[in-house]
Amino acid sequence: MSSLSRILALVIALLTPALAAAQVPRPMAVGSGEILKSVRFEQRLGGTLSLDEKFRDDQGREIRLADCFGARPVVLTFVYHECPMLCGQVLQGLVQCLKAIDFTPGREYNVVVISISPTETPALAAGKKRSLLNRFGRPETAAGWHFLTGDEASIRTIADEAGYRYEPDPKTGQYAHPSGLIVVTPDGKLSKYFFGIDFPTRDVRLALVEAAEERIGTVVDQLLLLCFHYDPSTGRYSLTVMRTLQLAGLLTLGVMGSGIYSMLRQERLRVKAVEETAEPEREEAVHG
Repeated sequence: MSSLSRILALVIALLTPALAAAQVPRPMAVGSGEILKSVRFEQRLGGTLSLDEKFRDDQGREIRLADCFGARPVVLTFVYHECPMLCGQVLQGLVQCLKAIDFTPGREYNVVVISISPTETPALAAGKKRSLLNRFGRPETAAGWHFLTGDEASIRTIADEAGYRYEPDPKTGQYAHPSGLIVVTPDGKLSKYFFGIDFPTRDVRLALVEAAEERIGTVVDQLLLLCFHYDPSTGRYSLTVMRTLQLAGLLTLGVMGSGIYSMLRQERLRVKAVEETAEPEREEAVHG
């Protein structure tokens, strides 16, 4: 099978699951009563985060949010570490998703986890980071994971810019908050949103490739980005039928062209072999 044939077969195999209907994840939220009315996750696609806002990392050092970016896209999520339920599920879903992607935190992308509670400490964040790295199973990637705590003003600034609406719940002493993650470009632009606690591996991978302006990933990733388009209403990449048909047509023409070239080449070799065999026979006939 030619390389073009293999690529076509692989693309078809990857596209097939997308043709099936899928349940669309929506933002989840925890809280009580009236307070939930102000809790939501608004998509601010194309908006920019204030990367000069100051936080503390899990070692207690004061840093700018920009220090967590560098030249890489970022997977950003908001939690509070004393959350009794939802935040742990968000982080578990994040780990499961990123484990299935063959990119390395600290090399192709970074992870930023911001606590929404100004009373939480770097020591608490450090403990959560160790626990998460144990589940991730790659402790050597620790430099690519940033667990941040900060004051109320800095937290609110970034959360508001990201569209993450949360409120303290005086009845429970906890926070009412939504769930999800955001893929952010290296310069702080909000690129893609994924809601809930289970994050689609393929879509998050494509979002990272796109946020990095296709500087990471494979040829197959580039082909998939031609066929899939991010749909803000679902928080997923959906199949673009026309692009898929165009790509399939081009690949089919490529495979056909490759096959025709191979057939013509084989025919030329066959004719050449026949001519080389016939030449000695003609010489014998002349001299005989």
